Amino acid sequence: MASPAVDFARSNQARFLDELKALLRIPSVSTLDEHKGDVLKAAEFVAADLRRIGMENVEVIPTKGHPLLYADWLHAAGKPTVLMYAHYDVQPPDPLEEWHTPPFEPTERNNNIYARGAVDDKGQLWMEVKALESLMQAHGGKLPINVKVIFEGEEEVGGEAIAEYVKKQKAKLKADFALVCDTELFAPNIPTLCVGLRGLVYTEIEAVGRRPICIRACMAARRRIRCLRWWKSSAN
Repeated sequence: MASPAVDFARSNQARFLDELKALLRIPSVSTLDEHKGDVLKAAEFVAADLRRIGMENVEVIPTKGHPLLYADWLHAAGKPTVLMYAHYDVQPPDPLEEWHTPPFEPTERNNNIYARGAVDDKGQLWMEVKALESLMQAHGGKLPINVKVIFEGEEEVGGEAIAEYVKKQKAKLKADFALVCDTELFAPNIPTLCVGLRGLVYTEIEAVGRRPICIRACMAARRRIRCLRWWKSSAN
């Protein structure tokens, strides 16, 4: 038997989907200066819905780059606190010729939504927001645990703003555990809990000097790259 929160989510699925599509239409490409206004628009879109569903202390926080988004609901006395994370920025849609439909016009095919950001990470972000809404609607405007939300608009460009903010706001963001929704499901209808993540390291090597030195440096770099490829294939 489904819970009241799940019943609410199912009965509002069409609306949830329309709202997600509206968010996906915002080209919040964090790597391109010409989309700076779109990134802010996406932050304000999400903030408005967090306020509407009953989250408190909703802030769109200016940074040196793109804004952060914070909200909380802290009225579950004696219950644990979760810090929920996702990001609303996206990568550029290039190469455009490989898209079957426009990247910022969400299209449904084969029970999937095709749009830039649908799975990285606006879909997961909106799932978090709609889960909060469903729980609040099912429990008279209350949540079963305390919730803090931190969403960022710079994940695709290194996340400098959130790294600085976390260092300065440790008390504000303190929680018993964190929920990161920037991963994937193994298959439809199979709940997936990811308990560990591996990062990526990008390195640019610039060698300057006489030609023989440069050649030796390049050869050494190639050996290191081959070693890393072997390590990655072995780890998988």
